[in-house]
Amino acid sequence: MNYILSFEDCRQGDLARVGGKCASLGTLLQAGLLVPPGFAVTTDAYETMLAANDLFGTIRKNLDAVDPRDVEALEGCSASIRGLIETRPIPPGVEQAIRTAYLDLCVATGTDELPVAVRSSATAEDLPGASFAGQQDTYLWIVGAEAVLTHVRRCWASLYTSRAIAYRHDQGFDGEAVLMSVAVQKMVRARSAGVAMTLNPVNGDRSKIVIDSSFGLGETVVGGLVTPDNFVVDKVMLEVVRRTISPKHVELVADLHERRAIERQIEPERQLEASLTLDEVKAVAGLAKAVERHHGCPQDIEWALDADAVDTEPIVLLQSRPETVWSQASAEPTVRSEYETGITSVLSTLMNPLAAKKRSEA
Repeated sequence: MNYILSFEDCRQGDLARVGGKCASLGTLLQAGLLVPPGFAVTTDAYETMLAANDLFGTIRKNLDAVDPRDVEALEGCSASIRGLIETRPIPPGVEQAIRTAYLDLCVATGTDELPVAVRSSATAEDLPGASFAGQQDTYLWIVGAEAVLTHVRRCWASLYTSRAIAYRHDQGFDGEAVLMSVAVQKMVRARSAGVAMTLNPVNGDRSKIVIDSSFGLGETVVGGLVTPDNFVVDKVMLEVVRRTISPKHVELVADLHERRAIERQIEPERQLEASLTLDEVKAVAGLAKAVERHHGCPQDIEWALDADAVDTEPIVLLQSRPETVWSQASAEPTVRSEYETGITSVLSTLMNPLAAKKRSEA
């Protein structure tokens, strides 16, 4: 079995082995777009771990016995399954493959112990009509092979969060049919980061690109910790047509001494500064447009502005998935009457939390 696949070798056809996140990162790399290096711990590794510890039957027994509508029972089921996965040993062959892949990534980047993001990549992510993305866990600024192994195991276990179990049940997915791959990716020390959608999430207008941005790592944006700066860009001309700068009170940054990401208060004088210059907004929009062109459909993108970039393009792609709210709507925005515009405003207020929730499920 092949327990490791570099991002360069991940194809869309490998979805069953590397999950939606890793397959997407691989296709972006093959398109010549800038993605931080990394590798996928394949579903072969996950299945080998379950088989070696005789967990298939135990997990099935737990799932069959629980009523997903019983919140307390569901929490207990989740805790039981996650505890089993997090405490059982990783088979030696799988452990060695992960250690070697992490060491190779350190060597390739010229770093003894490279900080990485360890991110769940389930096989059901990024499917039309189902937002499995974000049902599982992501861990930032993980350093050292031992820590990587620990957090790979935690990502495996997060396939059985109570939320994920209930969602799969509601969507009619067999709990054992969804497998877990894990992305291990070079961490970006972001000066600014956020999300970009290649349509307007308020009204589905595909002639616009909408960018949300804040200082530091993008998890403050996708997790709703800050009200981000918002930029609306004309997709054809790449001109900024609307710019809203919000007070940003916290940022998630690297603590190099502690070797972890920490939440830090932003100085009052910096809170109302724009997190991106107009040139950087246009660069993010141009990158988003290239990603949409490559995939052939509207995209929901995570990006970062790399503070350590010197001789390379500072804006890198961290993830891209199909946009799911408006993707089935007409490509042409509709001209609306004054009355309809007012109704749209009300609907926008209701839909914005939905869009934010979908972005936070990353």
